[in-house]
Amino acid sequence: MPSKIRIERFMQGEGARVVLASPPGNVLDAAMMTEIGEALDGFKSEKQLKLLVFTGEGKHFSFGASVEEHVGERAAAMLKGFHGMFRKLMDLGVPTAAAVKGRCLGGGMELAAFCHRVVAHPGAVFAQPEIQLAVLAPVASLLLPWKLGQSRADDINLTGRNVEAAEAQAMGLVDAIAEDPVAAVEAWAAEQLAPKSASSLRMAARASRWELHQRFRALLPEVERLYLEDLMSTHDANEGLAAFLEKRKPSFTNS
Repeated sequence: MPSKIRIERFMQGEGARVVLASPPGNVLDAAMMTEIGEALDGFKSEKQLKLLVFTGEGKHFSFGASVEEHVGERAAAMLKGFHGMFRKLMDLGVPTAAAVKGRCLGGGMELAAFCHRVVAHPGAVFAQPEIQLAVLAPVASLLLPWKLGQSRADDINLTGRNVEAAEAQAMGLVDAIAEDPVAAVEAWAAEQLAPKSASSLRMAARASRWELHQRFRALLPEVERLYLEDLMSTHDANEGLAAFLEKRKPSFTNS
């Protein structure tokens, strides 16, 4: 099978781009998540690495995690694989950036928001639409209150609405807006990161997020349990996912 990601180098090998290479939606399915995890494992030995940049091939960053893999017995494996990416990023400690264009949804937004720096195209759109399918976003539930404050996190997680780039910047989700987000990220890295020690950058990246990482390690298993045992035992969660896959309007019973 063709690879679903592509690794590109910049800044004389001190930077690496992880390109989600499954357009048009660059969906984070099990195969892509496995490849990302393997790439992160490989980066552990690259002591000169100062920045990882996540971006999407084509018009969009990512439509998010595979809905098909949220259903039934596949849900537990999906969450394990998806959340494993974030655990690997925490363990690696390398500074990260997201260069976002087009739609950045669901798990794609969680991945971008987890990065240390987010640069978006003016037409980029962010959303956590899980609630529209009667499910929730575990990573966003822990990450967004820390990153944006509780009220903005509640707005995004409870409505599932679209947030355009300018609003995303105003609320602190996006750090900069540029016509070419990849070029903008790399120019920032050349100026701000290239002169610095790679080993010290890793230590600083861990230290600046020490509280967040401890929170993740302690609480993410509990949110996973809420998702798998409580949420997925409801009619509406299963109905919302089924309706999405069957391309029909859901029939919720509020139970």
